[in-house]
Amino acid sequence: MSNSAWYCIRSKVKQEHVAAGSLRQVPGAEVFAPRLRFRRSTRRGPVWFVEALFPGYLFARFDWERQVKAIQYAHGVMGVVHFGPLPAVVPDPVVDALRREVGGQELCVVACEVAVGDEVQVTAGPLAGLLVVVQQLLPARERVKVLLDFLGRRVEAEVAVTE
Repeated sequence: MSNSAWYCIRSKVKQEHVAAGSLRQVPGAEVFAPRLRFRRSTRRGPVWFVEALFPGYLFARFDWERQVKAIQYAHGVMGVVHFGPLPAVVPDPVVDALRREVGGQELCVVACEVAVGDEVQVTAGPLAGLLVVVQQLLPARERVKVLLDFLGRRVEAEVAVTE
């Protein structure tokens, strides 16, 4: 398809995967819907979540003149993003770079991997903003033991590991 280009597609809320599935049924259309997989603490413990890398948006390569109606009316699609009267064309190198980053599965796994000896910054609580050194991993409790300089002394403390 020599007249095809990548366009930014707006999906219905939390339906990027539905829109991607529908768009993949459009003959000649190519779809790229990158997602993030990450772990978050919940009341029942840490749980893996998968969400769109760009919430509410995905990319589709198609021939505007021949396929725009099929794209706009696909299930889960709100429309093609426009800047004024012109559709938002996404340059090929941008999509290629994103594809290289997330891989063939269109999935980028975000893992919070902390190791003993790592210097990390506390982001919440009374120690927020302090740089500390990880001394021990306490995985069963989702915590780490850290060493910090506090009031001129080296002090050990336990802090929660958050994503």
